Amino acid sequence: MTELDINFVRSRFPAFEQPALRDRAFFENAGGSYPCRPVFERLTRFYRERKVQPYAPFEASELAGAEMDEARERLAAILGVETDEVSFGPSTSQNTYVLAQAVKGWLPEGGAIVVTNQDHEANSGAWRRLAEHGVEVREWRIDGATGHLDPEALQRLLADGKVKLVCFPHCSNVVGEINPVAEIVAMAHAAGAAACVDGVSYAPHGLPDVGALGADIYLFSAYKTYGPHQGIMVIRRALGEALPNQGHYFNGDSLYKRFTPAGPDHAQVAASAGMADYLDELAEHHGGAGLGPRERGALAHDLMRAHEVRLLQPLLDYLGDRNDVRLLGPRAAEGRAPTVAIACERKGEDLAAALAPHGIMAGGGDFYAVRPLQAMGIDPAHGVLRMSFVHYTSREEIDRLIGALDAVL
Repeated sequence: MTELDINFVRSRFPAFEQPALRDRAFFENAGGSYPCRPVFERLTRFYRERKVQPYAPFEASELAGAEMDEARERLAAILGVETDEVSFGPSTSQNTYVLAQAVKGWLPEGGAIVVTNQDHEANSGAWRRLAEHGVEVREWRIDGATGHLDPEALQRLLADGKVKLVCFPHCSNVVGEINPVAEIVAMAHAAGAAACVDGVSYAPHGLPDVGALGADIYLFSAYKTYGPHQGIMVIRRALGEALPNQGHYFNGDSLYKRFTPAGPDHAQVAASAGMADYLDELAEHHGGAGLGPRERGALAHDLMRAHEVRLLQPLLDYLGDRNDVRLLGPRAAEGRAPTVAIACERKGEDLAAALAPHGIMAGGGDFYAVRPLQAMGIDPAHGVLRMSFVHYTSREEIDRLIGALDAVL
């Protein structure tokens, strides 16, 4: 594998050409990434040429439907799952809510679910509300000092065989530590439970091979993964067909329609194929032209992660060596996503505002991660400063961030 060509990467994101953004270093990617050029082009073309009801027997409609099908087919191939195991919805929060309603009707009497307090509330909240309907909700708790989720603690929650679903994040949006998904999924399956993985904070750093991970449900957000504002969910066939249909009754036999109660956003679904275009471009530019979709996706993933790790370690070292801030999560870049939160005497929002005149776009607050912050002894109202980046970030921007932090801390 060659080193990531950062100049090629940035040429595929129109945001870097905009005068208003050119002199700004973007470090709030965990809230939403810049969209890539193929997504822009597909979305514009759809609205200009194909904004009609899809799947009718005339050319514009046939092309519209074909692009929607293409998005599902190509993303499924990269994710290592079957085409109809990929569904689209308006957001991951909404998708999770719909799935929770389905699970409510699927759980046997006396069945329990597991959630964590490491989660962003979008994954945790919908599942926790099932307690209002008599479902036992067990909490898998993080270490208050480190934010770490210990698989041994999960083993104890699974011991009596009542748990039928384990819901956990691939990584937290404030702790950043990458959880051992395949290991956790295997533990859940061995105990007779399905596994739902919130991949929102991981997928921007390379789409995972969901087939290899073994998760029954995997959720992520296209708008945080260089795409349009859509939530994307993988629901493996066995569980998807066992859960009650949440869509129109006449769509009950179509797996990818069972968990989308409302009609899809045709244009944004079609534009999601641009995410696959970009990953293919990235892989081919770095020598992967002869690879299949799954292998190209893996190459793009590895290129992204290697670049991010190289850039992340100096930032972690800088923050870890300061005695006036608390760095959340691991200090080793290999074990975490480049989503870096710090707590100190100043409020997170105040620190973000202080960085803005230095050309740094970062965020401050609780980021809907109220439960993990409280578990780690941080007042959510005080919040943290979060600096999150992705593979299109340059080393120069990391240096600029460190210089700005020196000036404001």
